[in-house]
Amino acid sequence: MKLNLLCILLFFSVLISCSDETLTGIEESEQEENPDVEEENPATSEETYELAGEIELYNQELIEDSYVLVNDAGFNRVYLMNKNNAEILHEWELESGIGNDAELLANGQLLVSLIDENKQIGFGGYAGKIQLINPDNAISWDYTISSDTEISHHDVELLPNGNILVLVWEGKTIEDAAQNYGYAYDLDERIFAEKLVEINPETNEIVWQWSAWDHLVQDNDDSLPNYGLVSENPNRINLNYRDALQEAHNGDIMHANGLEYDAENDLILMSVNFYSEVWVLDHSTTTEEATTSEGGSHGLGGDLIYRFGNPEAYGNTQGTRSFYHNHGINIIPDTNSALIYVNGGLSNNNDQSVVYELQLPENYNLLAETDNELEQLWSFTDINLFAPKVSGAFRLPNGNTLITEGDYGCWEVTNDKQVAWKFKGEGFFWRAYPYQKDSAILTNFEL
Repeated sequence: MKLNLLCILLFFSVLISCSDETLTGIEESEQEENPDVEEENPATSEETYELAGEIELYNQELIEDSYVLVNDAGFNRVYLMNKNNAEILHEWELESGIGNDAELLANGQLLVSLIDENKQIGFGGYAGKIQLINPDNAISWDYTISSDTEISHHDVELLPNGNILVLVWEGKTIEDAAQNYGYAYDLDERIFAEKLVEINPETNEIVWQWSAWDHLVQDNDDSLPNYGLVSENPNRINLNYRDALQEAHNGDIMHANGLEYDAENDLILMSVNFYSEVWVLDHSTTTEEATTSEGGSHGLGGDLIYRFGNPEAYGNTQGTRSFYHNHGINIIPDTNSALIYVNGGLSNNNDQSVVYELQLPENYNLLAETDNELEQLWSFTDINLFAPKVSGAFRLPNGNTLITEGDYGCWEVTNDKQVAWKFKGEGFFWRAYPYQKDSAILTNFEL
């Protein structure tokens, strides 16, 4: 009896063991086939892409069918997305947070401004590192400008010669600023003005530079060489200008936030937020000439050859102020006009932003007590368009304008001001750059 019972138990043990093996074999077989099943029946598959946000408006007849490169400073992300559903097509791996600007170059590299994690200067928009990143996320070039006296910030620009133009804060102690430059305030231990450096990424050599400290005027201390009447020196920067609308001052006295290079005329346009102006500089100078008021194709050395946006900043009683803080100056290709995003809005209304297209001068001739403001060719605003910081605008090939509203997302509007597309995200958007779907730049990516 015991022997029969033992045989029965042994029989069931073998049966159960065989059943387990058979079940396991079926599961493995189904796992291998599932990808094919999902491809045949996409309704049951999971999405493999990420959405950057939501599309609030999409007018197929009005939009330009292009991609958008998004610089999200809120979540330290740079990604390329489509317009129809905000699908992220490619995202770059960054070793640190973005210091605002990132754009794709013709060879497929990403030129990006990154945050130096060991920074000693931390005004809004600080960076400290610049990198060139290959399409496979390998770092091709890495450069640091970060110390207790200077740090790169906001914007970087690739020049046609392959060099990289970088915006830098350059600091002086309050004692130095007062004694040698005529600075009139004493609230900060150190103050920072703007500097530009041009770097050859092949050699890491600084091949050209310009500093605002060399081009100041002040009417505070008549014992200093830069003393003069501000209104009589429009080509120089009033060190002690303070906008009545600027609520706080923390040592960052100018706060430039955008660069544009005019290759045809070898000029640099710099958006200067706290002065509510655009300054135009002569890049044809040598570095030595850039420290003086002589030399270069305009004969003014490193002095401003033009400025516009806020005549109050240089004591000019002529012309009407049109900028109340500004971001992102850029020249429209094949034209002599430029787009700029003005954060503060119309007049001194600080709850509405506006995008202007401005006619650039044929001849840059800046005069005292003269209306030097530019003609407005086009503008766009909306009761819902407002971002007090960052933002920008770019003209698309079909004539539409891509607008970045920093704390919202993006708009695309037609030349007759119809809204064609709106994207809403959760980030804090420095700029959005447009790229054509058939652009050779994008052949470096699997889209």
